[in-house]
Amino acid sequence: MSITWLAPSPSTTFPPVESALEDGLLAAGGDLSPTRITSAYQQGIFPWFNEGDPILWWSPDPRMVLFTDKIKISRSLQKTIRNTSVEIRFNTAFAKVMQACAQPRSEENNATWIHPEMIEAYNKLHQQGIAHSVECWQDNQLVGGLYGMAIGKIFFGESMFSTASDSSKIALVALCRQLSHWDFPLIDCQVYSEHLVSLGAEEIPRDSFNRYLKKLCPTESINTTIFPPTPFNTNLV
Repeated sequence: MSITWLAPSPSTTFPPVESALEDGLLAAGGDLSPTRITSAYQQGIFPWFNEGDPILWWSPDPRMVLFTDKIKISRSLQKTIRNTSVEIRFNTAFAKVMQACAQPRSEENNATWIHPEMIEAYNKLHQQGIAHSVECWQDNQLVGGLYGMAIGKIFFGESMFSTASDSSKIALVALCRQLSHWDFPLIDCQVYSEHLVSLGAEEIPRDSFNRYLKKLCPTESINTTIFPPTPFNTNLV
């Protein structure tokens, strides 16, 4: 079974997600224009590829999601949140968050899919008010955070990082609380990880995820949500 190769034009349409391979690979090629990426997310598709490789587009089944009212906060995390000196900010250092997420997780695993081509693409989306960062600051230093896309009433999570204890978890808790306040019921987490499961994420069938997309993220509009257009601070934690 083969995959579809996309022409390098935003007008080229994606194949139906049901035609994805067993591992979720749907298509290759195309481009990383804001129009293309936004259209992909609205259809349950996301880019994920290593530097130097062709652009690869994925739509896995099942899909990992986190309902914003179901985040799990362990006792130890509750204690950290109560005692933390971390300050949460949104959208004040998007590029820095992406660069931090791109850093190798270990000496053994120094590969990253967050390479310059992806960073450039998502920075353009941030400038258009579609991509956002949630940041943890301590003593005026960026110590953790996450970034993703907000379209309609879904936040499409991409990556997170932490250089201080539980800082990425604190960022996710703050994001869930803010999204819940804005009536966003769902965060797309894309693929399974034990770390996300420990925080309350779960797998759902791709068909179920697509139904959420149709309801919360209609393709006829790229409504960039009510995320504030200017930086602000929040004391949600």
